[in-house]
Amino acid sequence: MSSRAVSRRPRTRLVQPVAALTLVAVVIGIPLWLVLVTSAKSQGDALNPSLALPTDGWHFLSNYRRAFTDGRVIDAFLGSVMIVVPAVVIVLLFGSMASWVLARRSSIWLSTIYAVAISGIVIPPAVITLVLLLRQISLAGTLAGMVLVYVGIYMSTAIFFITGFIRTIPHELEEAARVDGAGPIRIFFTIILPLLRPVLATATILICLYIWNDVFFAFFVVGGRMDTLPLNLFQVASAGVYLNNWNLIFAYVVQMSIPLLVVFVVAQRRIISGITGGAVK
Repeated sequence: MSSRAVSRRPRTRLVQPVAALTLVAVVIGIPLWLVLVTSAKSQGDALNPSLALPTDGWHFLSNYRRAFTDGRVIDAFLGSVMIVVPAVVIVLLFGSMASWVLARRSSIWLSTIYAVAISGIVIPPAVITLVLLLRQISLAGTLAGMVLVYVGIYMSTAIFFITGFIRTIPHELEEAARVDGAGPIRIFFTIILPLLRPVLATATILICLYIWNDVFFAFFVVGGRMDTLPLNLFQVASAGVYLNNWNLIFAYVVQMSIPLLVVFVVAQRRIISGITGGAVK
């Protein structure tokens, strides 16, 4: 091996992390800085959002207080939680059960069912049809209707990740439990479900992110009847409360993002293992 090749290795090892950090700083750091610094500016200083520091002082406290009160953050937060929590729990629980069956049994019919189950990832739901269906069953504009819509939309995502992860779990664990007299329900809840924590953490992050930030489906299903954080921000912004008040809009966005950040910090240790495990087929 030549001395030139040896000398290039340390340079390559140094360039790669620097390039990765630079990319992260550009893709994530710049938008994040724009949101934070604009949320601390006065209304006049924030008319044209930029990366520049405030010229007339920092207004963190006043902006965040006004965004919190005028935007009815508490009511909107409770509305979002009432939708996100049951939707995520139902998707993960029933998605895990379906994935276990699809992963452990092989037949033409089950392969067809699996293909149909994950087709929701690429096939967009028909909004008008959903609204009309909810009206027919008297669930339009209700919390239950909104939860069922999200369950139907994101069940495909859960099944796709969880099925691939279950296929990496050895069959011997289940066979040993059956020898000891355990039934299917006990095997699932005592053996399979605890092993799914990495992929469940990944699915939780993804589904929470989708539902927490959704405006489109919430607008058509519960718009005007129930507050959620993104829906409430859209309504007050379009009504003129935050018209051209980019400082208050960004202050609201920061407060809306804090719960998701907490969920990510709690589950981030298992995210990578869940993604890589779910990708193995």
